[in-house]
Amino acid sequence: MIDIRPPQPEAPPTATVVDMIRASASKDPGKEAVICGDIRLTWAQFDARVNRVAQALIATGVQKGDRVAILSPNSIAMAELFIGIMRAGGVVTPLSTMASSEALEKMLADCGAKALFLADQYRALVDRFIDAAPLNRVALDFTAPGFDDYETLLAAADDSDPMVPIAMSDPVNLIYSSGTTGTPKGILHNHWMRAAQMDRVHANGYDDNARTLLSTPLYSNTTIVSFLPTLVGGSTVVLMPKFEARQYLALVQAERITHTMLVPVQYKRIMDVPDFDSFDLSTMKVKFSTSAPLRADVKADVLARFPGKLVEYYGLTEGGGVTVLVADEHPEKLHTVGLPAPGCDIRLIGPDGAEVASGQVGEICGRSPTMMAGYFGRDDLTEEYIWTDDAGKVYFRSGDMGSFDADGFLVLSDRKKDMIISGGLNIFANDLELILLADPDVTDAAVIGVPSEAWGETPLGLVVLRPGATASAEDICARANARLGKSHRLSKVELRDVLPRSSIGKILKKELRAPYWESASA
Repeated sequence: MIDIRPPQPEAPPTATVVDMIRASASKDPGKEAVICGDIRLTWAQFDARVNRVAQALIATGVQKGDRVAILSPNSIAMAELFIGIMRAGGVVTPLSTMASSEALEKMLADCGAKALFLADQYRALVDRFIDAAPLNRVALDFTAPGFDDYETLLAAADDSDPMVPIAMSDPVNLIYSSGTTGTPKGILHNHWMRAAQMDRVHANGYDDNARTLLSTPLYSNTTIVSFLPTLVGGSTVVLMPKFEARQYLALVQAERITHTMLVPVQYKRIMDVPDFDSFDLSTMKVKFSTSAPLRADVKADVLARFPGKLVEYYGLTEGGGVTVLVADEHPEKLHTVGLPAPGCDIRLIGPDGAEVASGQVGEICGRSPTMMAGYFGRDDLTEEYIWTDDAGKVYFRSGDMGSFDADGFLVLSDRKKDMIISGGLNIFANDLELILLADPDVTDAAVIGVPSEAWGETPLGLVVLRPGATASAEDICARANARLGKSHRLSKVELRDVLPRSSIGKILKKELRAPYWESASA
């Protein structure tokens, strides 16, 4: 493994997240710890079941550093497993429920999982290969030959804490990309990284009887960065197995939610609920947004109608550079993703690897106390991801393009791989998408580069119309191009019923581009 030494924060963590949650469990045993649907566990109940998970894993041969995989929607069992695997010294390996069967097979083979905990609704994804996989199989909510039963395992286990000694350098979780081709990359985090992230517990009020509603999946770092701080703070996590905008609002009201983490597409759907204003959302203190840029107009709408602070994080699962925008404190900066977080050093570099001039667009590279240990078993990929400054300090390359404004706020341009090079000119798809989204008839938009004999590639707009809109694709294209410079105009606009998105709301541009480039090479 490549030696990646993150900078030391002013107050380095002295305890692992395992130790922190262990301490929190004893503070108020009768307080609710985790809620999902009709199941509500107090801290005493949750802690005992987490111990049983850890003891059951150890009894079945899981040793410190072994990877333990989970394929499940958000659930009480998923929450128990996440903390229980950590307490046993294992490496939590939550698998994406959006991944293909082929990708899941590669993930399990790549990580060498010692066990797989599986929910019934995803059995079809692993049926093809699971019988031949060399791992223990545990059914969370079904009965089948070759599978142990989750509740039976827990019932037979001791509920005492195994007190496995864990070092800061030990791995804690492995998060895979959900690609459908090749071998997905496993992002390995160690206990130092997760412990360093807990500096946000008190700062964000997670230790003040917080009630955090999470509706994104627990296999995503988006969710984990709110899930763990809430538990470390001794507060309450409310999980939604599946997001639905109106149900989300009903839960905020019924559960007196104070904190939440949402992705941009969820904010848009929530704010578009027809009777949004009929819900009592007055308990909400802090709303977080991450995974993709939140549009400035949506931020403004959230600030105007949704109580509580709005905080946007920009960063990567790999760690490194992080920026923070406290939107209500900087309403004039809603087009940005904020300022570098404390302890973060962000540089912008050009194609030659040198830093760009002030105000210029460059690839965002970051360094901070919260950096991954590397891509699991892939030093070659880790090397590609690193940029080193003249002093030899390691930064992580984001693949995102951006620039700093005069006040030091980061303005995102686009993903480097999504940048369109047409006739030798760089076109940032995000700039064109903002123009399309400003059209009153458009509710969603993506711009991709498609083959062009004249220009190499040319921008194509894919849009979803608002309900009741009667504009044609040609109308939308003409209105957008009237606002664009000649070299940046769209070659065409196509109408779509929906744009494909990942489970955390990112538009799947690779999927959108594929048919155009495949037909061009046929």
